[in-house]
Amino acid sequence: MFYRLMKLIVAPLLRLFFRPWTEGMENIPDEGPAIIASNHLSFSDSFFLPALMKRRVTFIAKAEYFNTPGLKGRLTAAFFKGVGQLPVDRSGVRGAGEAAIRSAIAVIDRGELFGVYPEGTRSPDGKLYRGKVGGLARVALQTGAPVIPVAMIDTEKVQPPGQVIPNFGIRPGIRIGRPMDFSRYQGMENDRFILRSVTDEVMYEILRLSGQEYVDIYATAAKRQIAEEKKRADAERRAEQRAERAAEKERLAAEKVAEAERAAQAVQAAKGEDE
Repeated sequence: MFYRLMKLIVAPLLRLFFRPWTEGMENIPDEGPAIIASNHLSFSDSFFLPALMKRRVTFIAKAEYFNTPGLKGRLTAAFFKGVGQLPVDRSGVRGAGEAAIRSAIAVIDRGELFGVYPEGTRSPDGKLYRGKVGGLARVALQTGAPVIPVAMIDTEKVQPPGQVIPNFGIRPGIRIGRPMDFSRYQGMENDRFILRSVTDEVMYEILRLSGQEYVDIYATAAKRQIAEEKKRADAERRAEQRAERAAEKERLAAEKVAEAERAAQAVQAAKGEDE
């Protein structure tokens, strides 16, 4: 119900206010299972991609979207549940990854479209990061479903990380590549080298479609680096501010001493004149 409501209301609103463009929509099959593998630039990807696709896409979303308290949390949970998103625990709890893969395979077995962000999280700076080995490749090899690479374009400009209100006047896009067949690796889903090869091949296609700068580290590691650099920069800025305040105090103290000395000299000179 909520999905139909989104297609009837949210999709037209997105088209009205943002005029998003699509390219390669003919690469999405009219029926049958497929894996949609997309880059992830912005929270708004979760609106534009399902709203503009001609078929329903079920993504795995982090569990925090489903259990955040407050009104905003409830509305977010309602949206993700309504469009058929599946919660996944990314805290590292044992068995959580396997449960997510089983859920994905169930979607494929129903003949539906399963969506995945191979980077595992949003890009912190608009660059494309290394795809994580596991979900995407394992589901593709275990099910034999084709992988369709997708590039989200400029959605990070519509809603940069940490920004709630979107920016209007920016026209985002979705570029869809041709289906990729990995049947040559069937039965090799437990070979980590094969999983890495499949993942890298998909990431290369996403890179080709998106035109992003590629960074061969995981986005989670990049986020840590950026956070650490920001922390160091903040610490340096605070140290500079403390040094400036200390220097200002020393300057004021020196001025007071100089003023006192001048006053003393004036008094001494006045006494000399009286004598």
